[in-house]
Amino acid sequence: MVAQTAAWGRQSCRRAGLQTGFFLLFAALCQAAQTYPPIHIAGNLYYVGDDDLASFLIVTPQGDILINTGFEYSVPEIRDRMKQLGYKLTDIKILLVTHAHSDHAGGNADMKRESGAKMEAIQQEAELLESGGKTDYLFGSSGWFKPVKVDRVFHDGDKIELGGTELTAHLTPGHTKGSVSYSFQVQDNNRTYEVLIANLPSINPGTILVKNPKYPKIAEDYQHTFDVLGGMQCDIFLASHAGQFGLIAKWRPGAEFNPDRFLDPFGLPRVLEHLETQFDTDLEEQREEEKAIEDRKHFKDVIPK
Repeated sequence: MVAQTAAWGRQSCRRAGLQTGFFLLFAALCQAAQTYPPIHIAGNLYYVGDDDLASFLIVTPQGDILINTGFEYSVPEIRDRMKQLGYKLTDIKILLVTHAHSDHAGGNADMKRESGAKMEAIQQEAELLESGGKTDYLFGSSGWFKPVKVDRVFHDGDKIELGGTELTAHLTPGHTKGSVSYSFQVQDNNRTYEVLIANLPSINPGTILVKNPKYPKIAEDYQHTFDVLGGMQCDIFLASHAGQFGLIAKWRPGAEFNPDRFLDPFGLPRVLEHLETQFDTDLEEQREEEKAIEDRKHFKDVIPK
């Protein structure tokens, strides 16, 4: 009886510990969302995402442009951050996305409904947005989100213009077939900053780079993106995730506004070098594995290096 009581006590403690751990984690996540404020980057450009999922607000006299909405739960968070800045969701006229995965496009349908904004997308990503992620080459149902109707399709090199601000769209595929980066200028304190919101060529676990039946030219597309982004220069380098461009290292809550804190002309080349090394390694390993499979088909005893 004592042993049973002791065992029951240990189980209860473990359950209590798990529950406590869950609630502490939940509380920490909630606290992070509550305490992470909007950030004035430079000129008419603001950061309205959280400490991971990047969302960017570009304010113009004719309305605003929002790039990336995060998950569905991110929409009210973005609304609150915009309110702190003195803006409303109904100020948004154009919705854009760097790529149509649920952590960046999951809130687009709700945001479009609440704001009345037009959803614009590069041609290669429109189907993925309108299918709610169901046509993605990698993710299954875990990556689905609310479908969103695309109101305007643009193409590589096209301009998105609103209220005197002009963005150029750059097709940077691989992560998805229609991943896109945006370059534009902002003015602040008599200085012009070249800004790039880059959709980086990162490789998700499980990505097939060789003989991918759902994306036959994936390796070529990744290399295209390395070439495109590698040939671009910018003063302010931003990306789809806060950690990709070092937001927390560049800005802390309570820091005074200073656009120069986001100056990072060498950030993009540094990140690309790391990602291209990973890409080359993964591609070579998969090519060797594919060669070994083909050799075994021809009765050769070949072991991949």
